Formats: sequence, C-alpha cells, structure tokens
Amino acid sequence: MNTEFINIMPVLPSADIARDLSWYKQHTSFEEYFSDKMYAVLYRENLTIYLQWHADTENDPLLGGSVIRIDVKNIKALFDEFVNRGTITKDAFKTNTPWKTNEFGFFDLNKNAIFFMEDANG
Repeated sequence: MNTEFINIMPVLPSADIARDLSWYKQHTSFEEYFSDKMYAVLYRENLTIYLQWHADTENDPLLGGSVIRIDVKNIKALFDEFVNRGTITKDAFKTNTPWKTNEFGFFDLNKNAIFFMEDANG
C-alpha cells in the first residue's frame, strides 16, 4: 500500500512551553492536546502547531536547525523506502508515542529535523 501525504505542520521554537501554551490559547484559540516541559501539540479545527523547547544552547535538542512534521497515512511503506535508501535505520520507527503518533525522523545536511508521522489510532 502506498503512503498518502496529508499535511506539513510546523514545529516552532519555544523558550517556555507553559507560557506559550497559555499565550496560544488566549490569543489564537489553539487548544493543548499534549504537553510536557520540552514539547507541546496544539490543535484548532484541522490545524496543528507543535512547540519544542529551544534555547540555542549546547543542550538545545534542535542543535540550531528547524523542524517540520509531515502527516501521512500508511507510514510503513514510506519508512521501508527510507530504510532501503539508507536515510534511516530500522530502529528509527517509533510507535504509539505519548502524543499518539507512529513516526520516524532524520536530520538533513543543515541540521533540520524532518519527521514523518501518522495518527496511531488509525
């Protein structure tokens, strides 16, 4: 079965996840779906914004790059393609994450993180 590409969602840097969740709710009506100290997922209708802690320091998980998340259906075929290309290894696939996705990702040559994900609930 082929992979169907659905949407690309931004992952925006945040210096304070809790502060920014409050701001987005008050100023944009985006609602929290998941959050912890390092990461948050916000929804409004069919739109999604991700926030990721970013401090531009040595401990920063983004390492100076940006992030995108590409929403797909039937992720397994795409995962197998990227394994066969040598882009990722078989252990890159994460299932049933706390934010309810199946996903894999990698960095490009500019340290940009590119994640492919699908809804874990189908």
